Amino acid sequence: MRRRVGHTERSAVGEVRRELREFLRHRSGPEQVEAAELLLSELVTNALIHTRHGAVVTATATPAALRVEVQDFEADLPAPYVPNADDGTHGRGLILVRSLADAWGVEARVLGKVVWFELRGESA
Repeated sequence: MRRRVGHTERSAVGEVRRELREFLRHRSGPEQVEAAELLLSELVTNALIHTRHGAVVTATATPAALRVEVQDFEADLPAPYVPNADDGTHGRGLILVRSLADAWGVEARVLGKVVWFELRGESA
């Protein structure tokens, strides 16, 4: 699965979630699909809020794992963020990714960066 999301397409987060759900329909179990949708939403939302050039979402599935990548076109790497108790929901996206993904990371690219996560099992 591959999808380009424009910077001003905030409604595209839901559309990309639906595309991922359809992509995983016969590849993964419901728990993995739910986790993947949540984590994808967090990464795409971060890319749209914190960058100015949109993002490219790529999902690949093998029998062993699902890998989702969100590439944006800003060189700045995400800084570690620890939200305080009265900070509402701001800043918790990467905390969710770190806690729910089996693996995740950030890779610098010539044009921007890729933030990715992997989920293993459930016949990804």
